[in-house]
Amino acid sequence: MVRLILARHGETAWNAEGRYQGQADVVLNETGRQQAAALRRRLAEEEIHAVYASDLQRAWKTAAVIAEPHGLPVRSDPRLREIDFGAWDGLTYGEIGQRYPQALAAWEADPLSAGPPEGENLSQVTTRVQTALDDIVRVHQDQTVLLVAHGGSLQVLLCLALGLVPRARWQFYLGAASLSELRLYEDGAVLVHLNDSCHLAVVDDEDWWSP
Repeated sequence: MVRLILARHGETAWNAEGRYQGQADVVLNETGRQQAAALRRRLAEEEIHAVYASDLQRAWKTAAVIAEPHGLPVRSDPRLREIDFGAWDGLTYGEIGQRYPQALAAWEADPLSAGPPEGENLSQVTTRVQTALDDIVRVHQDQTVLLVAHGGSLQVLLCLALGLVPRARWQFYLGAASLSELRLYEDGAVLVHLNDSCHLAVVDDEDWWSP
């Protein structure tokens, strides 16, 4: 069995503005840094054997903050990156609809085959996330692993682990700096909790974060 703790990265300026980030290397804003610190406090007493993260700064920095009290290195893995939204990076959903109406309609109708201009489709995302997950499970049997990544890639990972079709990812909401947990057994996976954000209450109280 592998216990897999999943954390979404803290907030960035583009998150706050509702902009697609994709694989643009946007850094944490002040709220995001406070959220990363809240995650560190939440997980400080957990026995964690390994920490993996997307190599994009917003995920890697969140992971590094959490890993520090455990004395663990962060293992960067580009296969855990967010969906590559290509030409849509930096745009809001409304702006995408105005500038790329046909591409957006195709993506929403069949994301497995259609992708954003200069980006990737959901089949490509699923393939790379699957290989990363397979490697982690192979190496870390009977261990607890923290994985810090992005909303899209974590949604796909949840679908893969739970035997759901990739486009079912829309059924999972993962807020900034939220925690989810999977227990991965030989005969299947158990979702222990999803989108847990109770550790962010102190950030919210200090007006650092709003859902």
